[in-house]
Amino acid sequence: MRQFQTSTLEQRKTINTDFETHPLEVAWASEAIFFVDAEQLDGGDGSLLLKVQLSVDGVNWLDEGTAFDPITGKGQVFRRVSHFGGWLRLKGVFEKSNSSYNITIHLVIKE
Repeated sequence: MRQFQTSTLEQRKTINTDFETHPLEVAWASEAIFFVDAEQLDGGDGSLLLKVQLSVDGVNWLDEGTAFDPITGKGQVFRRVSHFGGWLRLKGVFEKSNSSYNITIHLVIKE
């Protein structure tokens, strides 16, 4: 029987600056999917860039190489990840700092 886990990394969090999600220990899993539900709150022209990061120890982080297309409004998107080691999280970077978003991020992992 396959094992799976769905974790909410951020729940309806309002962001307007660069951020990192809560990390999740995922060493037992072989695949992961990040689900992002985003809503731009202010109609500004800034976009939100999200990229997957991995870590061997949950403290020191490296870019994994998977990135989302820039988020510029309301939408739901996902990205699949494999070969990720011990820990995963998302890093969010604002292309311009004059926008704010309400985001929910889930991470689904399975073996």
